Amino acid sequence: MTGPASPEESRAASGLELLRTNRDFRRLWLARAISFVGDSLGLIALLLYTANATGDAFAVALLLVAGDLVPSMASPLTGALSDRVDRRALMVGCELFRGGVVTIIATGRPNLTLLLVLVGLQALAGGAFQPASRSAVPHLVDDRDLAGANATIGFGTHGLEVTGPVPAAIALPLLGLRGVLLADAATFVASAALLVRLPPLHAGPQRERLDSFVAAAQDGLRAIWSRPVVRALALAFFALVAFNGIDDVALVFLAHDLRASDAATSLLYAGSGAGLTIGLLLLTRWASLVPAMALLVAGFALCCTGNLLTGLAWAVPVAFATQAVRGGGISAIETGVTTVLQRRVPPGLQGRVFGNVLGSVGLAAGLSYLVGGRLVELVGPRPVFVGAGAGGLVTAVALAVALMCVRSR
Repeated sequence: MTGPASPEESRAASGLELLRTNRDFRRLWLARAISFVGDSLGLIALLLYTANATGDAFAVALLLVAGDLVPSMASPLTGALSDRVDRRALMVGCELFRGGVVTIIATGRPNLTLLLVLVGLQALAGGAFQPASRSAVPHLVDDRDLAGANATIGFGTHGLEVTGPVPAAIALPLLGLRGVLLADAATFVASAALLVRLPPLHAGPQRERLDSFVAAAQDGLRAIWSRPVVRALALAFFALVAFNGIDDVALVFLAHDLRASDAATSLLYAGSGAGLTIGLLLLTRWASLVPAMALLVAGFALCCTGNLLTGLAWAVPVAFATQAVRGGGISAIETGVTTVLQRRVPPGLQGRVFGNVLGSVGLAAGLSYLVGGRLVELVGPRPVFVGAGAGGLVTAVALAVALMCVRSR
């Protein structure tokens, strides 16, 4: 940079401006969007296949556990890998590996046990991809543009998940499970083709302790615990997901209570995606105007309110609307968490911190699936949604109090 920035230059760029003017950020955004839309398509196919084949909430929960718990257990090491190697090469390798595994699932028609193993392997590669991709953003945009960039990345991934359930409702009757999963595998290959064109994304100078993955993992855990804001965020995020992770399982059975068809169930899952899309689209423009921590707390509260109200829904359109409220909250969580960690954690530690925080969230989701799957069978989906939402609202209040205490000190 040369000379002081003009007022126009110092203004935070909107997400659309970043996509238009920053070629490398545009490639990262597009790669993640393609990959996540395909993932959403494949997830809906597997959820419906498992629910219809077994009729067992616990079987559906096991499928989700395989996707969340496996990468969570390895998150300290996969996060350390992100800080040790070139993040571009890591992301490309992960996408190609995931595409290969999904192809095996599509062509091999595995039984439930083998399916769980393959889903776990695919999720493990995804667990390495996530911290690398989030840590890559500060390499590609200026600090003042981080909030808008993160909201734009979120819009291109979670926000566009609404496009997964809708095509799934159309494609499943026409293509079947195999065709939908092969389409998912193709998205990973397309994503890798875009990512390989990014510049090298090294974490920066590494200390000798990174020669040991165990020592690197310990550094990542200490980086979370020694920073009060990051520690409060990580603990609250874990609690939120432990309460609310069951919603993906319970929603299938709430749809059964509402006598929804498979196509209507797919559209019901699109409710949260619709809320995400709208929320993240707004945040791509205005996220920089809201403090990241305030955005985070508001997202917690909105997400949990949506789940609580879903438990009271009496028709599919009402449940769709309440899940859209939940999705709006997730859009604020997605943007707030990522921006806070990028600003509070040094670049050389970001891969490990993202890996550990996201890994703990996956662990919380796995526990929620296991416990919640049985609760759905015992008491039904409605009490589960109401209890999850109420517990999450208590967590949001606790996080707000903790952050105010840290600020006062």
